[in-house]
Amino acid sequence: MGLEEKTFRKGEIIIKEGDVGKTLFYVQEGKAGVYVDYGKKNPFRLGFIEAGEFFGEMAILEAYPRSATVVAERNIVVTEIPGDDMNSFFAENPDLIVVLMKLLGKRIETMSADYIESQVLLKQLRDADEGKKKSLFSKIKKHMDMYQSNKNQLTEPSKDLLSKELEAYKNVSSGELKSLNKGMFIFREGKDEKCMYILHSGRVGIYNNYRSREEVLLSELDAVSFFGEMGIISDEPRAATAVVESSGVSVEVITRDDLQKMIKDCPNKVYMILRDMSYRLRKLNVEFLKTCKEITDNYKET
Repeated sequence: MGLEEKTFRKGEIIIKEGDVGKTLFYVQEGKAGVYVDYGKKNPFRLGFIEAGEFFGEMAILEAYPRSATVVAERNIVVTEIPGDDMNSFFAENPDLIVVLMKLLGKRIETMSADYIESQVLLKQLRDADEGKKKSLFSKIKKHMDMYQSNKNQLTEPSKDLLSKELEAYKNVSSGELKSLNKGMFIFREGKDEKCMYILHSGRVGIYNNYRSREEVLLSELDAVSFFGEMGIISDEPRAATAVVESSGVSVEVITRDDLQKMIKDCPNKVYMILRDMSYRLRKLNVEFLKTCKEITDNYKET
């Protein structure tokens, strides 16, 4: 395996926004900052990465240019994993697949919360008079800054290639298959369930605050898609509701035991789960930035 342990000193750039990446990184020790527009007049810090976390995975999972710059906040030791060696690395370290799934899942949860907040703010802004808009300025500015710093990431991600690859694993069954009718719930927000799902056919909607005035459609899933993975990698209740939105829906139920077996018997199927999570994260990010743009445009009209 071509793994390499590397040390970066405080202030050194580890990966650079816009570069084409062929490796991902696992942090052994230390801390790094994640930035957009790093080195420009107004860089925007998205967050931090610490020991036990991965970064740079989206360039491998989706052959997507680096979406941010990662800089050592203090001396940091990382394991650099070439994309071609990723399956071998996870075969030898199966527990780290769950770590990476948790990381992507938490990012999806955080982005979902930001998207919901932006949707609520946009509704308030559309109905507000000038005085009300001024009172909302601190919230509006946050979303305006987010849009200005990330507007180059508004390109809609494509799932065509991923969907074709997923088809190859659709019939490699790992869990129980279920047929569901339109309008049925697959899982509900606030419920505690220890499984995830693979959508083999039909369409499913993922909602926050389903059937309430604050309802937000987070995503619409078509076959073949993976969803609900936080049920097997987290002990927290469901953060959303999944609803069957078409006839002829078939889902495969994957438990924690099924996932462990899948890691051993069909690692490529687990790789597809990671790729699908990465796609959903980018798709959600684009929808969030579109809402931030609408907030920016609405505020500029006053």
